[in-house]
Amino acid sequence: MPTTSRTGLLRIGLAAWDALSWAIAAIALVIARYSLSLSNADTQVVLQYGLAAIGLQIGVGLATKLYRGRHRVASFEEALLLALSTLGIGLALGIAFALWAPPGYPRVVTFTVPFAALALMAAGRFMFRTLTRTAHAVEAEPVLVFGAGIAGQQLGRLLEYDPDAPFEIAGYIDDDPAKRNLHLSGTRVLGDRSRLVEEARRRGVSTIIVAIPTAGRQLMREISAIADAAGLKVLVMPPTRDIVGGRVRLGSLHELDVTDLLGRAQIKTNLTEISGYLQGKVVLVTGAGGSIGSELARQVHRFGPKELVMLDRDESGLHGTQLSIFKQGLLDTPNMVLCDIRDADALDKVFADHRPQVVFHAAALKHLPMLEQYPLEGWKTNVLGSLNVLRAAEKYGVERYVNISTDKAADATSVLGKTKRLAEELTAYFAQQTGKTYLSVRFGNVLGSRGSMLHTFTAQINAGGPVTVTHPDITRFFMTIPEACELTIQAGAIGRPGDVLVLDMGEPVGILDVAKGLIARSGRDIEIVFTGLRPNEKLHEVLFSGDEERTSTSHELIYRVAVPPLDPSQLEGVDGADPASMGRLTQQRHALAAAAPARRAAEGLEGAQPTRPE
Repeated sequence: MPTTSRTGLLRIGLAAWDALSWAIAAIALVIARYSLSLSNADTQVVLQYGLAAIGLQIGVGLATKLYRGRHRVASFEEALLLALSTLGIGLALGIAFALWAPPGYPRVVTFTVPFAALALMAAGRFMFRTLTRTAHAVEAEPVLVFGAGIAGQQLGRLLEYDPDAPFEIAGYIDDDPAKRNLHLSGTRVLGDRSRLVEEARRRGVSTIIVAIPTAGRQLMREISAIADAAGLKVLVMPPTRDIVGGRVRLGSLHELDVTDLLGRAQIKTNLTEISGYLQGKVVLVTGAGGSIGSELARQVHRFGPKELVMLDRDESGLHGTQLSIFKQGLLDTPNMVLCDIRDADALDKVFADHRPQVVFHAAALKHLPMLEQYPLEGWKTNVLGSLNVLRAAEKYGVERYVNISTDKAADATSVLGKTKRLAEELTAYFAQQTGKTYLSVRFGNVLGSRGSMLHTFTAQINAGGPVTVTHPDITRFFMTIPEACELTIQAGAIGRPGDVLVLDMGEPVGILDVAKGLIARSGRDIEIVFTGLRPNEKLHEVLFSGDEERTSTSHELIYRVAVPPLDPSQLEGVDGADPASMGRLTQQRHALAAAAPARRAAEGLEGAQPTRPE
C-alpha cells in the first residue's frame, strides 16, 4: 500500500477511535453507575452529551491538525495536544449542560466521561505504537547507538516511529556514568565503550551508529579502532554545523570515512562578530570555483550579504558553485564573474562595477610539484595576481581583505610556499598603506579538495593499486574544507591590519596511516609503493617559520604572527621563472623578519600595530 494511502487510513482510524472512546466511556459510566436504569430523559441527556462530545472531538481534532499529521502518533507532543483538547471539550460541555440540561440529569457524566475517554484514546495510541514497533522489528537491522544524548534520542524517535526505517535500536552505549541503565525509546543504555563489542555480539549487531555530532577526531579514532578490530560497521552523523535545522535525519547518516577521523574539530564561532562584517555588505570571493573559494562563498551566503560576487577564470567551477548556492546554474547574473586575476584591467572593472566592501582572496595555483615544473605560472598567479587584487582593493576602498595562504609559506622551500609567503607580505604592506583590516589566514592541507591526497588514494584503490606514498614517515596537518572556511571567516572578524592568522590544525597525521586506513576500509589487498620526496617537498610541514613568534587571539584555534610588509617595488628584478631568484628574495625577507622583534624592542615598538605612514 502506498505510504500516502496508509497515512490517510491511519488518520481516519485515529479520528474513529477517538469518537468511539467517547461513546464507550459514556456507556461504561451508565453501566457502572446506573446499571442501565436511567430514565428516558436522563438517557437522552447522556446520548446528547456523547454525540456533542464526538462532534466537538472531530472538529477540534481537524482544527488543531491532530488528525492531519501534526505530530507523530503516541508522541509526547500528540499526547499533550490530545489531553488539552479532550479535557477542554469536557469542561465546555460540563458548563453547557450545567446551564441547559434538565434538573436532576446525571451530572457525574460531565465529570468522569472526559477522563475515561482520554484514557481510552491514549491506550489505543500506545497499543498502535507497540504493534507497529513489533512489525518494524521483524524487518529492520538491529544496531547499537553510541551516544545517548540529544542526537541519540532524536535518532531513537525517528527509528521508532518510521515503519520504513532500516534500523531498530537494540541498545545504547554511552561513556557517561549518569546515563547508565537509562531507558530511551523502549531500549536502555547498556554501558560504556568497554561493553560495545560484547553487547554487539550478544544482540547480533553488526552496525554501530555514532550519534554524537560534536564528536572530536580522537573519539572517532578510538571508536573506529574498536569497531575495526571486531569487524563492526560504523555509521556516523555529520558535525552539528551540517545538520539542517538542528534536527537529525536518517539521510544524514554515512559510513565512517577518513574525513571523520581527521576532521570534526570542535569549532566555536562568534556569529555576532561574523555577521557584523558580512551582513548587508558587498562581498567578493576570488577563486570561487575552487574547493576553498566555493565553500567560502556558501558560508558567506548564509550571513546575508547585500551581494555575493563570485569570481573565477574556471566557468565550470563557477557553474558548480552557483548551483550549490542558488540551486540553478544559468551563469547569467552579474554576480557570477569570469575573470583572471592576472588581468589587472579586467579586475579593475570588476571592482569598479561591484564596489566590494569585503574580499576573500582564494584564487591561487596550489599544486606543489606542478609549480616546481612551472614556477613562472605560480609567480604570475600567486604573486602578481594577488598584487592586482590588492591594488584594486586599495583603489576602490575595500574595508576588509582576507588573503588565503598555506602552511607551506612557513619556512618556505617550494615555489608554492615562496609565492604564498610573498602574497602574505604584500597583504601586510597594503594593510600598512591603507590602515584597514587587510590580513592573511594560513592553514594546512584540507580534506577533499580537488586533486587532494584523498582523491588520489581513492582513485588508486578503485583502480586496484598501487597506492603511492612519497615517504613512510611523511606527515601533514589536515582539516576539512568547512572547518577551514569557518575559521577563516572568523579570522576575518578578529584580525588586525597586517596580521597573518594561523589556524590550529591539531596534531600532524601520518600519510601512510591514512593510506592504510583507506585500504582497510576498501576490503581489498592493495600494495603501497613509496616514490620518494619530490623536489622541495618537506617531510614534515610547519605552521610557523623559525623567525615567527606566535601570539594568541580571542579565538582558541587561531594564532597571530607578523610578517614584514613587502613593497611591490621590491618585486622588480625578480625572475619569476627562476626559483633561485624567488629564493633570494624570500631569504632576505626571512632575515628581515628575524631581525624585526629585536628592532621593535630597541625602538620601544613591541606589539605596535601597522599604521598608515604620514
